Amino acid sequence: MTNTTLNSSAILTEKQIYDLLIEPVQKLSVFAQASTVIPTRNSAVRVPIMASGPTAAWTAEGAEIAITDADIDELVLTPAKLAGLTVISNELANDSSPAAAEMIGGYLANDLAAKLDAGAFGNLAAPAPAGLSALSGIKTLAAPNDANGFIENLDWAAEALSLAEQRGTQVNSFVTSPETALRLAVVKQGESHLAKSPLLQPDPTLPTRRLVQGVPLLVSPHVAPNTIWAIPAARSLLVMRQDATIESDRSAFFTSDRSAVRAILRATYGWPDPASIVKITTTAP
Repeated sequence: MTNTTLNSSAILTEKQIYDLLIEPVQKLSVFAQASTVIPTRNSAVRVPIMASGPTAAWTAEGAEIAITDADIDELVLTPAKLAGLTVISNELANDSSPAAAEMIGGYLANDLAAKLDAGAFGNLAAPAPAGLSALSGIKTLAAPNDANGFIENLDWAAEALSLAEQRGTQVNSFVTSPETALRLAVVKQGESHLAKSPLLQPDPTLPTRRLVQGVPLLVSPHVAPNTIWAIPAARSLLVMRQDATIESDRSAFFTSDRSAVRAILRATYGWPDPASIVKITTTAP
């Protein structure tokens, strides 16, 4: 790695930054797993929104085809700056081994992914982009508890799948908090909570993951308690600029022989069809 004494400098190439920061952030971020990631080098991305599309009709051979107009709007998504800062020893900063670079990238990627999810599932103040909790026009459902305070059944999941299908899309993920995921894990088949068979199904491809009505259940500590999001990946967008940077500077911590390492990436979220997103709430036991 290359460092300067007084001024910040890039310590990784563009490909290294992608391998050690951008790609790991996408893998670590639960929101990225539940959404469609749009890479860009532009300052903004314009997503078409079709309020009403062209109408097809059965037409006789040789007859004129009816002309219909499409009502197309657009959603402009402008990535906002997400920055992370860590401090490492100069011995580590001077180490050119892949292990040292991976360690630095790993620290930053974990923190950036967490901040990305906190913004996506919450409603943080500017300059953070607006998240799901600030989205208007979504569908809402309730997951009732039984007499013992457990979530009673998975009927809400079937209804959420149907609501998305009515919008011409499919739910690809349910996302909830660790506490609510545990409550879902103990939902049982049968007349009482003491029945032996859980309603959540195992995923044969990933034994540690569970399925709700055949749809993966993802877990993030950044989802509000007693909340479950049903997300169609095609209607949930994560725009990420590809010009991320990782720079180091020794001057700030000169007296302790350490270097500051700063990572900056730009990202934002977008939902071109809010009515296809379903928020399920339940009461605390």
